[in-house]
Amino acid sequence: MRILKICVLALLLAAPVVVGNQATRSYALDSSQSKFVARAFAGGLLWFKGKDHLVAVHEFTGEAQITPGSITPAALEINAKAASMVETRDVFTEQEKQIINKELREIVLEPDKYPDITFKSTRVTGKSTSADRYELKIEGNLKLHGVTRPITIPTEVTLSGNDMRARGEFSIDRDDFGIKATSAFHGMVRVRNNIKFTFDIVGHQR
Repeated sequence: MRILKICVLALLLAAPVVVGNQATRSYALDSSQSKFVARAFAGGLLWFKGKDHLVAVHEFTGEAQITPGSITPAALEINAKAASMVETRDVFTEQEKQIINKELREIVLEPDKYPDITFKSTRVTGKSTSADRYELKIEGNLKLHGVTRPITIPTEVTLSGNDMRARGEFSIDRDDFGIKATSAFHGMVRVRNNIKFTFDIVGHQR
C-alpha cells in the first residue's frame, strides 16, 4: 500500500499543472531560430562617430511557461553566454568588427569573469489580445556582469501548434550593471549609457 501511495504521488508531481481545462505548457527556447540583439547607441568622438552597435547574442538556452487562457502559472528563464555576443552591423568592416569584438570581450563584457547573463522571472501579468496571443509584462531579475537588478520586459507572445514566439524590447542603463564603455583611446565601443535589447525568440513545446 505504501508503495502504491508513493507511485500515485510521483504521478501527480509529474503531471502538468491544470487550470480549468487548460494545462500549463513548457517551451524550450531555440537560439538557432531566434534573434536577440543589444543596440548600443554611439557616443564616441573618433572616426566611428554616429555608428550604433548591434551586438547579437548567439548562444542562449532557457524555458518559458504559460497557461493558455488564464496566462498564469507562467514563467521565463534564460541563460545567455556573454562570450557569444558579437558585433553584426554591416557598416563596420570585418577588421573593425574584430577590434570591436576584442574590446567587447576584454573590456566591456569580460566573459572570463562573468560568463553567464541570466534572467529569471518573478511575476508575469498580462491579457489575451486574440486567440493564442498575449500581451505580457514579465517582471524578474537580470544578472549581467556580476550584478543583479530587477527589470520588467513587455512581451508579445503567440502560440501556434507546438511553437511559441515571444517578441519585445527593453532597455537598461549600463552604469547600473557596472559595464564599461571603452576609453576614447580605444574608441571602438564608446557608447552612451542606454542599451536597448530587442528579441524575437522561438520556443518548442516539451
